[in-house]
Amino acid sequence: MRIAHIAKSLIAGLAAGSAAAVTAVQDNVITTGEGVTIALAVLGAWGITYAVPNRQAASRSDV
Repeated sequence: MRIAHIAKSLIAGLAAGSAAAVTAVQDNVITTGEGVTIALAVLGAWGITYAVPNRQAASRSDV
């Protein structure tokens, strides 16, 4: 497994988690439900990123 696969997954989880966290922090309190939402957003992004394969590079004969 190359680092690109891991980096893609980490960035997707970070983006989803931070988007959910920014929404949750609007009232300066993170409740249990909001914490669960943040965790599910990160796990969902990781799962979707894992399920979708990277595009295969075109070979030189196709160019």
